[in-house]
Amino acid sequence: MYHVKLMLAYPMTTGRNFDEILRVLDSMLLTAKHKVATPVNWKKGEDVIIVPAVSDDDARQKYPGGWKTLKPYLRVVVEPK
Repeated sequence: MYHVKLMLAYPMTTGRNFDEILRVLDSMLLTAKHKVATPVNWKKGEDVIIVPAVSDDDARQKYPGGWKTLKPYLRVVVEPK
């Protein structure tokens, strides 16, 4: 079974931003494999956000190098490999 995860609609008169399409695909592959979210304008290799559904205990196991807590619900970690 397939799921549509992204739909882009551009008017015919508007050019396409291929870099943005690649960025979205990189983000979708990363977030499907790891429980993270990517911030606006994220690029491959930059820090990501641990999703709030992951407890601190689970995050300690998954990210033993630690993370930076900006808010109780906003934890930033190096992009997982």
